Amino acid sequence: MFDKILVANRGEIALRVIRAAREMGIASVAVHSTADADAMHVRMADESVCIGPPPSSESYLSIPSIIAACEVTGAQAIHPGYGFLSENANFVQIVEDHGLTFIGPSAEHIRIMGDKITAKDTMKALGVPCVPGSEGGVANLKMAQTLCDAIGFPVIVKATAGGGGRGMKVARDASELERAFLTARSEAKAAFGNDEVYIEKYLQKPRHIEIQVFGDGKGRAVHLGERDCSLQRRHQKVLEEAPGPSITEEERARIGTICAEACANIHYRGAGTIEFLYENGEFYFIEMNTRLQVEHPVTEAIFGVDLVQEQIRVAEGLPMSFTQEDLVINGHAIEVRINAEKLPDFAPRPGTITQFHAPGGLGVRMDSALYDGYRIPPHYDSLIAKLIVHGKDRPAALNRLARALGELIVDGVDTTVPLFHALLQEEDIQRGDYNIHWLERWLETNLRA
Repeated sequence: MFDKILVANRGEIALRVIRAAREMGIASVAVHSTADADAMHVRMADESVCIGPPPSSESYLSIPSIIAACEVTGAQAIHPGYGFLSENANFVQIVEDHGLTFIGPSAEHIRIMGDKITAKDTMKALGVPCVPGSEGGVANLKMAQTLCDAIGFPVIVKATAGGGGRGMKVARDASELERAFLTARSEAKAAFGNDEVYIEKYLQKPRHIEIQVFGDGKGRAVHLGERDCSLQRRHQKVLEEAPGPSITEEERARIGTICAEACANIHYRGAGTIEFLYENGEFYFIEMNTRLQVEHPVTEAIFGVDLVQEQIRVAEGLPMSFTQEDLVINGHAIEVRINAEKLPDFAPRPGTITQFHAPGGLGVRMDSALYDGYRIPPHYDSLIAKLIVHGKDRPAALNRLARALGELIVDGVDTTVPLFHALLQEEDIQRGDYNIHWLERWLETNLRA
């Protein structure tokens, strides 16, 4: 078993990993920029190493600094959390070349799934259903027009190296294709240094459903049901719940089995999420995230498992602690992402927390690194907390979420908490009747009225 692991991240996810390691009797090393010297993950870790100035490129994304931190502290493994270097295949290879263990998938699997076209081709070959579209990159507008004539409008043009909603444009008819194609290529080049794009059929009112998978790297894999992540703003998730209110047991078993078998066939190691658009009873693969997800707590809540500890176990070469038969859904869980942002424009609002009180009680979990007097730095993502509730069923979870939001106090900065108070009053939310476009339309009508 590892004696010491380094957490190559910050904020609530770094704290989450440190807590999991401590429960396993494993010492932890926190790395931090100068801006995070007083951060909670630094205070909670057994050791800490400053790896650079505030810019991520000079600290949390600095591979030499992170490797050096392992060498000076004697850490044997690195947990990447999510974001930063968590899906950087080159980083994984360097970690392994230095005789260290990466707590996550292999560099090969990260590389395959990091390219949208290769990922789609791989999944299609493994029997995972995919959205109709181009077989590879679309080189020019003429090719795009020919393809769209075949699959029909509307279509969406996407960057092959994309993520986070960048390099994605919709063309609802032929007159919009040229602008969408050229704009997507331009955005892709600026954001990722790669202007290659591909085209898919654009579904009208899909839900965003993701399947949590976990593999031991030796040919055994399971699925842990689905999460519905359809409430999104600019392709960024706002609220996630499990199980999905629109998914039947039969659909869950069908798509879950397909995903688990696909991961088993490629000997996938650790946690991963296979994401789909879901419409009219059909699932269409869009991408695979080869890491722990921000919303993993809702899955942990309904299955009673610790996915971070499981990641560490598998990285050590130990077998998974559960089988598919062990994974039985218990109740319903919902997570809301609380950002330091000013409504209605969602502009980041870093600042000093003058008062913080986390809600508590049965079925309430708060993943956050906040404390009274903490200064939120302006250099990183605006996510400051995740509030997760678990109830016997969806109505109970919604009631618990409303109660917990009422107890939460975050003073000193603007947050997105008022958004969730408002959303819980909506009948569509109460019924679970929403899709990936619902929130954008609601915001236009309500917050900007």
